[in-house]
Amino acid sequence: MHYNPRLHIVLFEPEIPHNAGSVGRTCVAVGAKLWLVRPLGFRLDDHHLKRAGLDYWQHLEWEAVDDWSALLEKLPPTRRWLFSKRAKNLYYGTPFQEGDVLIFGNESQGLPEAMLEAAGHQALRIPVREQVRSLNLSNSVAILCYEALRQWQIEPAHPLTD
Repeated sequence: MHYNPRLHIVLFEPEIPHNAGSVGRTCVAVGAKLWLVRPLGFRLDDHHLKRAGLDYWQHLEWEAVDDWSALLEKLPPTRRWLFSKRAKNLYYGTPFQEGDVLIFGNESQGLPEAMLEAAGHQALRIPVREQVRSLNLSNSVAILCYEALRQWQIEPAHPLTD
């Protein structure tokens, strides 16, 4: 199935197959394409990856690329938002547009500091209390995906455009 995804979700060097599988399920639910940037902390045929995505993985539009520069060559020319607990700006008030790219770092280190600095005001964070190091990767992706749908007033249960 090929379609024009409402969002592009990028997992930069993800480490945990359960998280990637869960993010894949969210992507199917909202009509987003999942991009996986190598190196990955798991194999793409990993049982845990498939298990976390359950039987939705067959409906997922996804692509794995070898590195950041390969991703940049393949992504559509749309706005890119980088998410990190180290970003200064909150995601509140950010007007997401269909086709935007939402980029998330890996579970142990997040996104490289140089990428965040280069993103400027397009580096955003989800607020958490100081007692929490960070949110789970798949939870973060879900928050932002559904924030975009909320802004667009789209009911994900309805057919998405092809």
